[in-house]
Amino acid sequence: MSTAAALSLCEAGAGVLIVSPNGDVRSNLTARVKSDRWRLREAISGAHALDQLESDDFELLLLDPILPDLNASEFQSLVRAQFPHIQVLILDQQTGLPQPLTSNIPLANDWTGSFIQSTPALPPRTREVVRQPIGDKNCSPLPGMIGNSSAMQRVYQLTELVARRDTTVLITGQSGTGKDLVAQAVHTLSPRRSNPFVVINCAAIPEPLLEAELFGYTKGAFTGAVQSRIGRIHAAQGGTLFLDEIGELPLGLQSKLLRFLEQGEVQRLGSSDSFRVDVRVVAATNSNLRKLVEEQKFREDLYYRLAIFPIELPLLKDRMEDLPTLASTFLAKFGSHRLSLSSEASFLLLQHHWPGNVRELRNVIERATILAQDDRQVLAKHISL
Repeated sequence: MSTAAALSLCEAGAGVLIVSPNGDVRSNLTARVKSDRWRLREAISGAHALDQLESDDFELLLLDPILPDLNASEFQSLVRAQFPHIQVLILDQQTGLPQPLTSNIPLANDWTGSFIQSTPALPPRTREVVRQPIGDKNCSPLPGMIGNSSAMQRVYQLTELVARRDTTVLITGQSGTGKDLVAQAVHTLSPRRSNPFVVINCAAIPEPLLEAELFGYTKGAFTGAVQSRIGRIHAAQGGTLFLDEIGELPLGLQSKLLRFLEQGEVQRLGSSDSFRVDVRVVAATNSNLRKLVEEQKFREDLYYRLAIFPIELPLLKDRMEDLPTLASTFLAKFGSHRLSLSSEASFLLLQHHWPGNVRELRNVIERATILAQDDRQVLAKHISL
C-alpha cells in the first residue's frame, strides 16, 4: 500500500497508543493529538504497551525508539506478529514527534489531519483481530512444562525472549497454572543460570519475620538474633530472586522492596550499612495487583516497577488441546504399570472446567492411578471430579 493510501482518516473513536518511558514526551504528544475523534492511551514500556494492546483496540501506535525493557525493533516485531492491523510510527529522538513516512509527505502539524488506517474496510470497534504467535517458529516447552497449544507457545516465546535480559518479570495467573515453573525457566535460560535461584513465598512467612528473611539482620537486632545473618536478597547475589505470592507482601515492606529494586542496595535490620547486590527479580501472583492498587493495598509505584515485563499464564480450560498430553504424562508418572485412559474417562476429563488448573488435573490422575490398581485402563469410575 502506498504512503498516500495509508494516510487516510481514522474511523471515529479509533485508538492511539503512545509508548514512551519519558513523561514529557507522552504529555507533549497527548496535548498535540488530543481530539474527540481519537481515544488516547499511554504506556511506559514495551510490556505495558503489549498489555494494553491485549485489552483494547488500537489503530495507531506512536513508539519511542528507546524503551526500558525491550529493543524497539523487537517490540515492533511483536506488534507486527500479534496485531498486524496496527500501524507503528517511530518518534524522533530529538523532537519527540513522529517521523514522516517519507521526506516529501510530512504529517499534519496540528495533528487533526490524517492518521493511518491499515484496513479501512473494517471499523475499529468491529474488527476481528487474529492473535498470531510472536515468532515464526514453535518453541519447545519450558523445562517441566507440558503442552504446545498457541496459548502456551506465547508463554514459551515471551519467557525465552526476556530470559536473556535482566528485566524484572511479573508472572500472573491462577493457582495451579505453573507460575513457579516459568520463574525457574527465566533463571535457567538466563546468563545467571550458574548462580543462585532463591525463592521466598511472601504469603508463607509471618510478617514480623518476613523483613528479616528478605533483608537479613545483625546480632542483637531483635530478641533471638544471636548471630548476624544475610537475607534472601543477599543470598541471591549474581542470580535470581523469585518472590512468589507478591500480592501478599505487607504494605510496610513494599516501600523497602521498592528501594531495593530502584537502588540495588540492601540494609540489614540493626545496621546502618548498605550492601550493593546484583540480583534479578522475578515475581509471581494469582492476585489482581491493579485492583489491589485501586484498593490502596498495593503500592502503585511498586506495581509498575515489578510489571516491566508481565507474563500471564492461561487457564487449563483455555488450553484444553493440551489436556490429553498432560493426562498421559501424569499417567506415566504415577502409574506403577502401563495404564491408558478409557474413552469414557477421557470424556469426563474434557467436560470438566478445571478450576484448579493443571495442579487439579495432576491430583485427579494420581488418585485415578491408585484406584485403578491392577486394571489396565483408568475407567470413568476412577475419575473423581
